Amino acid sequence: VQLQASGGGLVQAGGSLRLSCAASGFSFDDSVIGWFRQAPGKEREGVACIGSSGGNTYYMDSVFGRFTISSDNDKKTVYLQMNSLKLEDTAVYYCAAVYNAYDTKYYCANGMDYWGKGTLVTVSS
Repeated sequence: VQLQASGGGLVQAGGSLRLSCAASGFSFDDSVIGWFRQAPGKEREGVACIGSSGGNTYYMDSVFGRFTISSDNDKKTVYLQMNSLKLEDTAVYYCAAVYNAYDTKYYCANGMDYWGKGTLVTVSS
């Protein structure tokens, strides 16, 4: 199983970034894929998660309305569009996956089985 995250970078507050997570080595069907983040000195938190059908999504409160998670099952890629970025969004962002799962809220809260390397998002003032 491989999860390759990309798209991080430096952006000014109020700006936008789009993260991509390319998955391989497992069935995209019947999976939950998610984005997590960890800022220095803080615990990891589940940012947004999506079921493989695309219709079941979950967002943490602080990003709701600013971030959008989506999936392209043909490309086995999950995206995180991040708009109106704030300083507190600065973190290393990880994509993760769990197979044979459907409850996006549960897995966003509790973590997943497979993890990719992170991509750093830095929001500057």
